[in-house]
Amino acid sequence: MPYRAPVKDMMFMMNAAAGLDAGMSDGIYADLADGMAEATLNEAAKFAENVIGPLNRGGDQIGAKWKDGVVTTAPGWIDAYRQFVEGGWQSVTGSPDHGGMGLPQVLLAGCMDMWSAANMAFMLGPVLTFGAIDALEAHASDEIKHTYLEKMVSGVWPATMNLTEPGAGSDLNPLRTRAERQGDGTYRIFGQKIFITYGEHDMSENIVHLVLARLPDAPAGTRGISLFVVPKFMVNADGSLGDRNDVRCAGVEHKLGIHGSPTCIMVYGDNGGAVGYLVGEENKGLACMFTMMNDARLATGLQGVAIGEASYQHALAYANERKQGRAADAKAPGLSPIIEHPDVKRMLMTMKAMTQSARAVCYATAGAIDRSRRAKTPEERKAASERAGLLTPIAKAYSSDIGCEVASIGVQVHGGMGFVEETGAAQFMRDSRIVPIYEGTNGIQAIDLVTRKLPTNGGAVMKAEIADMRSVVEALRGANDPAFGATAARLGDALDAFERATSFMLGKVGSAVQDALAGATPYLRMFGLVRGGATLGAMALAAHRARGAGDSDPAHAARIATARFFAENVVVAAGGLETTIVGAADSVLTADLALAG
Repeated sequence: MPYRAPVKDMMFMMNAAAGLDAGMSDGIYADLADGMAEATLNEAAKFAENVIGPLNRGGDQIGAKWKDGVVTTAPGWIDAYRQFVEGGWQSVTGSPDHGGMGLPQVLLAGCMDMWSAANMAFMLGPVLTFGAIDALEAHASDEIKHTYLEKMVSGVWPATMNLTEPGAGSDLNPLRTRAERQGDGTYRIFGQKIFITYGEHDMSENIVHLVLARLPDAPAGTRGISLFVVPKFMVNADGSLGDRNDVRCAGVEHKLGIHGSPTCIMVYGDNGGAVGYLVGEENKGLACMFTMMNDARLATGLQGVAIGEASYQHALAYANERKQGRAADAKAPGLSPIIEHPDVKRMLMTMKAMTQSARAVCYATAGAIDRSRRAKTPEERKAASERAGLLTPIAKAYSSDIGCEVASIGVQVHGGMGFVEETGAAQFMRDSRIVPIYEGTNGIQAIDLVTRKLPTNGGAVMKAEIADMRSVVEALRGANDPAFGATAARLGDALDAFERATSFMLGKVGSAVQDALAGATPYLRMFGLVRGGATLGAMALAAHRARGAGDSDPAHAARIATARFFAENVVVAAGGLETTIVGAADSVLTADLALAG
């Protein structure tokens, strides 16, 4: 089934999660007023549905090919990227100083949601360029900005992120790529990087590599890492392209999924050293790169949302067409569409509700990032920045886990045909599996949440988040709408459990950090459930108010039903997670992992 962008639902979620309408009134989102947000999303939907969506299957089946250092993308990729650039899509959030539109992160989140659902493999390249633009805008010299940013913001020169090496993955302490100072202020880069997304391809005239490397006299560990811009082709003083730099692609990885995206082995310095330009200060490159990585983590969470949405749409269409058995309440003779069987309904609603909960978390994170940059006072910006920091690991880890789970359920809805490649359900499952791994594994996100983000200001940021969720629960109780069912009660119970688990974790971080680490992943999952459930509750309240005002849009009933299903069927897992968090550390830490016999 072709992907169809749910623009109206996305707009509704932006209001519930990121306060889009309120932001238009108070000035945060003034540039999205007068229909700008919906018009932009509708145009982005056309690109998703009509340009890159039809290329998704071919990209999976044909993939990117490497031969003699040259990478050839799948048929249609080059023209699609040309249309992406000509449409100005790479410039959505870029600074107007460099040709960008300067629009907010929440709008880009909606675009990325659609584009990744239509063709995740294609969009992995632009995702990294968005982050690289932010990193250079924040940390690069004026000369680097002048040379590269206009071309990057336009999309004419896409960018990559070069961190991982054969011996340095998530832990960058063993990083060995080296940089040598030159008399003209440049550096020569020597080393090998692996898993470099779109490190080489045929879609653009140049590629801007952001590369982490170590100087000869650098301190040990991550304190001694520097960041460099290393172009594929050198740039002349007049902006034209010069000689090929000393960087090459030695091969592409053969992967479980996202076959259309070239994941490259990059070699720097075979012939005297690749020319690089320092970004920021020597030995402080990791802080610069984290600007890019944090953007990538939200984008990665949105990929989980996107895969969930695409998989749900695919499974829903199949369930309406496939006939098998006879439903217990069937009115018509003969076999029933499988969507009429309660267990299939349960699976489909689980896919829908979990995907919506992940979208809620990601849009809330985007909204917090926008307020951290756009709020009127320093105090408001600081509070929003702390909230964005708290939510980012949830957006990345919870949403990417949801993408995998929903894609797996999608295969189950298809039954045996889901295990057959021709139906397309298997591709979603294969593509989704990388998302919990890259941009910092989900276990690392859980560690970051518990050891760094949770203790911020003595836990005050999390306490404010809990208070916000509590206000939604009380509003649900006060609405007294029978359509809500047990939504308020179940969310309230889950939030009580989460508050207790939070107190436990805050205590353990300061006294028994191993116990906290043992429970970090279930704690992150619990936070995702209650935050997602509370935002779905806020969405249901908005739908309730709209119906009360005479709006007969049938989508409002569906929104209320989704929030209710999530509360009554999914968020109830919070109680079990609390039990694991507070009582299972010893069984983790003392586990005997030796093979039997």
